[in-house]
Amino acid sequence: MSEILTTARFALPLLAVAQAQKEITHNEALTRMDALLHAAVEEGPIDTPPAAPQEGQCWLVGAMPDGAWSGEAHVLALWSAGGWRFLRPREGMRLIRLSDRGLLRFEGGLWSPPEPIAAPSGGAVIDSEARTAISALIGLLAAHGILIPE
Repeated sequence: MSEILTTARFALPLLAVAQAQKEITHNEALTRMDALLHAAVEEGPIDTPPAAPQEGQCWLVGAMPDGAWSGEAHVLALWSAGGWRFLRPREGMRLIRLSDRGLLRFEGGLWSPPEPIAAPSGGAVIDSEARTAISALIGLLAAHGILIPE
């Protein structure tokens, strides 16, 4: 059997010339894209697979996974009708954690939240209207999940 060709970024399976049962390869690629496009995880990072996952749910695997996730640290675990699928993240990939609406970014091999932004302070001249406007802007950006205020 020949080696399955995959895409460079997320290892999505590609169709091959004269391949039998192309729908299997095509459906696998669609399943993975469904999880990766606007990535959202139920919770994580966690090390133990959930007891009763539902099809289409994803989790962020922790640093010391066990059970069915053993050996799959820092990946996205997708539950499907065929069981667990593990999706490797790429540098700069972002996702939302649905349990707390937290944003995470994959950098340096780890998932981490964005750096918090402090409210304005200091300066020789204090302009209360400017600080109020900046604080309101920070609040709106936080409400939209774009940043995390201190």
